[in-house]
Amino acid sequence: MPTRTTGAIAQDWEPVVLHKSKPKAQDLRNPKAVNQALRTGAEVLTLKKSTAGSNKKTAGPALNARKLDEAAEPAALERVGGEVRHTIQKARLDKKMSQVELAKQINERVQVVQEYENGKAVPNQLVLGKMEKVLGVKLRGKIGK
Repeated sequence: MPTRTTGAIAQDWEPVVLHKSKPKAQDLRNPKAVNQALRTGAEVLTLKKSTAGSNKKTAGPALNARKLDEAAEPAALERVGGEVRHTIQKARLDKKMSQVELAKQINERVQVVQEYENGKAVPNQLVLGKMEKVLGVKLRGKIGK
């Protein structure tokens, strides 16, 4: 059996102090917590945001960046010229082809052919090359040569 020592029993324990944890910032913004602080008379800090009620995030640099982009690059892209449009239409009609048939032969959508013939398309050298092969006319470079 274990033996016990005789005499006064001494306590080796150190005191333990419990601290309340600090409230989180999100909890401080809670309307209930703000109302409680106002009721108890505690100080409540209110800040007005400079961009409150607007959809703007930054005012200065975004405007300057847009101006630089507009200055460096043209706003409108070059479209198919009138001479190329008429050449495509004339060559297609001479071969008695519809826009649908031409589109199938060059492996493009009908809308692409329509845009080229209406002058709304941005010239693509690959598409113009396919049309040149199928129609047998020159569409790229100077036509007057």
